[in-house]
Amino acid sequence: MSRAAETRRLPPWLKVKLPGGESFERIKAASSGRGLSTVCEEARCPNIAECWGGGTATFMVMGDSCTRGCRFCSVATAARAPLPDAEEPEKLAQTLSEMGLDYAVLTTVCRDDLPDQGARHLAACVRAVKARCPGLKLELLAQDFRGDETLLLRVLESGPDVMAHNVETVRRLTPAVRDAKAGYDQSLAVLRASKRLRPSVPTKSSLMLGLGETETEVLETLGDLRAAGVDIITLGQYLRPTGRPLHLPAVEFLSPERFDALGRAARRLGFAYVASGPFVRSSYRAGELFLKGLLEARHGA
Repeated sequence: MSRAAETRRLPPWLKVKLPGGESFERIKAASSGRGLSTVCEEARCPNIAECWGGGTATFMVMGDSCTRGCRFCSVATAARAPLPDAEEPEKLAQTLSEMGLDYAVLTTVCRDDLPDQGARHLAACVRAVKARCPGLKLELLAQDFRGDETLLLRVLESGPDVMAHNVETVRRLTPAVRDAKAGYDQSLAVLRASKRLRPSVPTKSSLMLGLGETETEVLETLGDLRAAGVDIITLGQYLRPTGRPLHLPAVEFLSPERFDALGRAARRLGFAYVASGPFVRSSYRAGELFLKGLLEARHGA
């Protein structure tokens, strides 16, 4: 099914307004002017109008080409991408300082072609932002580093306030949805290691729904994430990014009521915060506001 055909059959709760407005244009100009990439644009996020209109954005570092080809993602794939821009950490820090945010999210493409998978560069980005914007709370949505805890620790030591890594889907669907270099157990191990290495740093993960998973599988995945020490979970509807054969079509569109029910089930498992809804994504403003409050409360204590 083409992207256009899938869009035509979307239920009414999955229609969004086109982005625009002063804040939207300001963020677009600030990022593109320094050659920075936002995951909001690269991943075609349906919340771009809401988030950019509210003055928040998620920046993607190390370029706009990924060495992995997950079947849910619209980010370009390349076996070898250009080396990361050595000036990117300072460009990023300067842009976030000018935007005046109090909470920001950094994510990254996977760079399996680099000896350290980009861990040194990612850590430099975090340090630069924290140095220039000491009051800003910074969430890092990181890759799995193929399970290398040495690289994970290097990034954790740079000082992110929240460490996120997405398991993306249930165990059974992982081989069909994610790149072969990724893995369900590998992602759980990264989240578990993050909590063990830095117990005070909240951990976060996300699930896309509508790919053919069963409710039992979703509940099993939520249980696995809690067992790995994950504090924050987001549940959202998978939307096919393009009509290209690479990208999987959605199998179903879950109603808001079903998302509410799954959200209640997740809360019963003990997550500190749950965001569950058709348009919820890993970088989601309501979750960011909660985390900002949580971090400020911990700092005050």
